[in-house]
Amino acid sequence: MNILGINAYHGNASAAIVCDGKLIAAVEEERFNRVKYAAGFPALAIRYCLQAAGITLADIDHVAVPRDPYARMATKLLYALRMPSFARERAKVLVKFTGIPEVLAGAFDSDPAKLKARFHRVEHHQAHLASAFFVSPFEQAALLSADGLGDFASTMWGTGAGPRMKIDGAVAFPHSLGLYYSAVTQYLGFPKFGDEYKVMGLAAYGAPESLDVFRDIVRFDPKSRSNGFELGLEAFLVLTAAGVAADQDDQHGEHLQVANELECSQVEGPRNGAGKELAYPAGPWLGVKLGQ
Repeated sequence: MNILGINAYHGNASAAIVCDGKLIAAVEEERFNRVKYAAGFPALAIRYCLQAAGITLADIDHVAVPRDPYARMATKLLYALRMPSFARERAKVLVKFTGIPEVLAGAFDSDPAKLKARFHRVEHHQAHLASAFFVSPFEQAALLSADGLGDFASTMWGTGAGPRMKIDGAVAFPHSLGLYYSAVTQYLGFPKFGDEYKVMGLAAYGAPESLDVFRDIVRFDPKSRSNGFELGLEAFLVLTAAGVAADQDDQHGEHLQVANELECSQVEGPRNGAGKELAYPAGPWLGVKLGQ
């Protein structure tokens, strides 16, 4: 069975291919068009994946897309009323996703009606968890995903066993470790999407002098058995008056340490009863100290 995964219409557009349960290739579009954080449709990445697998588009059995417009529909409708401009932008993206079969066929000069592949819309964080667990060597593992935002969730955890996953919980928008990370990154003078890695690098030069301030911004949620959290949203309106140290290197290190503390705490919940193995995809885990 050949499964093609497509991440489109968002920064770091990419594709991956799994053949008979084995990951053959996964690559971002920017590697071919040389545009950093390229968005759009990853036609070149898809072409590479097919070549690496030695198959054609006609051989694909399933196509998975990491967006489900029906996930958390009530929350989406609520924010559509409260933030109409934001909702309009999200709606435009969702409309593009509905046309992926036609765009995919067009990229290979094929007739969409002749594609045998079944198309699946997978909830964002479930796609993250699946990408880590189902191609891992683990028969059983705890699962944890965290990033900015996807289908109005920022974090999700559960367990995987054999060919199945069980989702145990999630953290919904606006509480997001990834958005917190990006907000502090922008506050420190790095306004562009994708500059978080610079903050990761500079964090090693800081001294933890204002940890309590950041711990008040990222708050553990004791009701969620150590997996959930909430943000002190008021801090994002008055960050400059919150008593944060003036030294930027210190701030790099402090906010990263708090993020690491939270993620390490989140790991313990899913691992209880799931064994020692852990599958953890998505952005925040790129931090060197957290990876250790």
